[in-house]
Amino acid sequence: MFLTRMAINGARRGAWKLLRSPQAMHAAVLSGFSPDTELVSSGRRVLWRIDRVPNAIWLYVTSPERPDLTHLVEQAGWPTQSAWETREYAPFLGRLAAGQRWAFRLYANPVHAVTDASGSTKRYGHVTVVQQQQWLLERASTNGFTVTTGDTGPDLAVTRRDRVSFRRGSGTVTLDTAQFDGQLEIVDADALRRALTAGIGRAKGYGCGLMTLAPVSR
Repeated sequence: MFLTRMAINGARRGAWKLLRSPQAMHAAVLSGFSPDTELVSSGRRVLWRIDRVPNAIWLYVTSPERPDLTHLVEQAGWPTQSAWETREYAPFLGRLAAGQRWAFRLYANPVHAVTDASGSTKRYGHVTVVQQQQWLLERASTNGFTVTTGDTGPDLAVTRRDRVSFRRGSGTVTLDTAQFDGQLEIVDADALRRALTAGIGRAKGYGCGLMTLAPVSR
């Protein structure tokens, strides 16, 4: 597995197009792999996420193979100044162990299923902060971790919320998304490794599901 980071130049017209449409960004990310690359296999897949921080926009990608993002740099980056960074992810994943604490970020599509009188089931996005936080808390143990608890409750915040609409074929796709930042403790390292390489939740092709870890700030 590989973890890649690339700076997006938000002032470029090509970047606007990609940032407005997860469908377009997904296609651009997948174009970084040769046609014979196995993009989904054994609990691993290509995941991507856009992080917006003060004065910067970053694209993160995890993938079974090393990507070539030359086309993305030319379209939406700084071709004469910087490219992208790719690191092997396996050594980091191999060091994860039960009891460790990490800061995390996850951009996800929290949804719930509703069955109507006819027996048909539809999924609807959670739209309140409380609903979105509860969605993640309910899925933590399945994905190998618990959210740690502080003096005021879970160490979990919804730091960005979006309703994203974009064209797909002849229709429109609408996603309710949330960015979660918090702290976790590993309970099952193998389950967490699967979550980090296969994603959490739905809409993984549209920039959701990628969780990253960082050392806890002291």
